[in-house]
Amino acid sequence: MRNAIHILLSIALLAPPLAAQRDSTATITIHATLALDGRGGSVHDALVTVRAGKIVSVAAAKGGASHATYELGTATVMPGMIDAHVHPGWYVNRKGVVLHGSDPTAPAESALGMEGNLLATLMAGVTTIQSVGGPEDFDLRDAVERGVVPGPRILTSLGQINNAKLSVDSLRAIVRGFKAQGADLIKLFASAGLGSGGAQTMSDEQIKAVCGEATALGLRTVVHAISAASVRASTLGGCTEIEHGMFATQAELTLMSERGTWYDPQICLVLQNYADHKDVFRFSDPAIKTLTDAIPVGTEMFRHAIATPGLKVIFGTDAVALAHGHNVEELVCRVKAGQKPMDAIVSATSLAASALGLGNRTGALTPGLDADIIAVSGDPTKQIEALRSVVFVMRSGVVYQSRGAAAAK
Repeated sequence: MRNAIHILLSIALLAPPLAAQRDSTATITIHATLALDGRGGSVHDALVTVRAGKIVSVAAAKGGASHATYELGTATVMPGMIDAHVHPGWYVNRKGVVLHGSDPTAPAESALGMEGNLLATLMAGVTTIQSVGGPEDFDLRDAVERGVVPGPRILTSLGQINNAKLSVDSLRAIVRGFKAQGADLIKLFASAGLGSGGAQTMSDEQIKAVCGEATALGLRTVVHAISAASVRASTLGGCTEIEHGMFATQAELTLMSERGTWYDPQICLVLQNYADHKDVFRFSDPAIKTLTDAIPVGTEMFRHAIATPGLKVIFGTDAVALAHGHNVEELVCRVKAGQKPMDAIVSATSLAASALGLGNRTGALTPGLDADIIAVSGDPTKQIEALRSVVFVMRSGVVYQSRGAAAAK
């Protein structure tokens, strides 16, 4: 966190005001050896033109590279990535304790910890996140949108529904309450956590009530479901997106495909992060074993998921404290598990944008969309590990990083 704080202070002292950059109507051009459009297509010797925060064109340079505002050489340009499951409110304080949300006894430290998470995520090439979520997200979302804090665009549930003792009417009222507060989506726990076995906790009727009310209000539902039964109940209940699904069988994978349900599994990053920092998270050795034993189980399930015709598998990490900024490790694991690199990239760009209801705004290098653009060293379609080396970051037309780029004067 200390490094993140130094970076934040450096940006505040050295960078032009973000709001001023956003108001710029200047034309910006970016040249690179390769551009990936986020939908499975590519352009070689590409020149991307941006004006007023929007993509104007993506085309072959045809001799125009020497006049580019940013010359990225052999880098690959692509849409900013979208992580559909993060927890930016989780951070480690100066005492080495993991906290969730704001600490009223140390508000400045809380703010810096959470802002550091956002900055690390943005610098890793993730320009949009879905936080699922806590009340602190309200201020974080607003600060990023106003340009006060550098970070990815935030969609948030502002909280979670996780009380199986409530009546269906009470659950519907909670959904309406989140809507009134300005939530972008609803987060529901339909099952227990992995460490508790992941059994279904909400009844089928409760799940249907929450997802049905959300749909009626124009909100998507993101559902924590570990067991096969909870995945099935959430899918049949009309919920929008299933998280985890560690113990889903082929029957549930096929059902999600048939119902058009979005699926966001996690197979390594969050689990390995807990194991690597077990002292910080204060997990017992048996708990860590449960988590690490789940990695091969989740990996095998993921192989079946990507082989299921029509199943819409998107990118989400469940990043908590100490995982922010390492988001792409989940994609590396997925490719090692058998996913094609291009499919992994699409899952983190245009497909994720569609799942979050942002397909007409971001997720692709195409004219008219927001200029959420990153560049990485090398070609990630040949070696997914190239995503670890982000050399350029632009969100909504604002350049936050241009490491190694030759900017025209």
